[in-house]
Amino acid sequence: MDSLNGKTALVTGGSNGIGAACVRMMAQAGARVMIGYYNGEQRAKDLCSQLPGEGHCIQQIKLEDSASTKAAADAVRQRFGALNILVNSAGFTRPIAHSKLDELDEDFMDAMLVANVRGPYSMIRQCAPLLTASGDALVVNVSSISAFTGSGSNIAYCASKAAIDTMTLSLARVMGPEVRVIAVSPGAVATDFVAGRGRPELEKLAAATPLKKITEPEDVALAVMACATHLRASTGGRIIVDGGRFLV
Repeated sequence: MDSLNGKTALVTGGSNGIGAACVRMMAQAGARVMIGYYNGEQRAKDLCSQLPGEGHCIQQIKLEDSASTKAAADAVRQRFGALNILVNSAGFTRPIAHSKLDELDEDFMDAMLVANVRGPYSMIRQCAPLLTASGDALVVNVSSISAFTGSGSNIAYCASKAAIDTMTLSLARVMGPEVRVIAVSPGAVATDFVAGRGRPELEKLAAATPLKKITEPEDVALAVMACATHLRASTGGRIIVDGGRFLV
């Protein structure tokens, strides 16, 4: 697993869940990784200390704050000089039944769109010169099957992921040939991302899918790795990693 030797990567939301799985795999493949985190500083430090290889670091990133995303890009420039891989894995959600419109107010909608759409866009915008300078770069936006099924933790989350998918299409058109942009779309994943969704709930969801298996963070990270190492002629598309849940 040395296919990313000499490459540099920035993973937002990299201290936990899907992001942390991506960080581990990329470091194992030889990349130097900057672990973006918001609240989990100690978790990010612990992860960084466990990674193989040298040159890894952590960086606090508040996606809602454009000054913070700029600071992250500046930190990449100072430490690495260029950037080969940007993985937008950070985001948040809250379970709200789709029928309860009174609970999903405008303030919550705004917060979701700022963090889950404007935040990733800001990261891409700030890192674009670094990605282009590498000459062979990749942006992976961690989306969701909620973007095209309309099902998910809440309506605002579905809308934010649909925006990510469309943004992936638009950016892929204009960032080539130096930069490829791909969306990876999980279903329910075995992380703590959605409050109250534990292993028993995941097992019930998995039982209704064609593959009848729970999607682990590593399954999604493998798709991200495939984008970086094998899908050299792919851009603008999405890779679904959900055990076939979207078919149900």
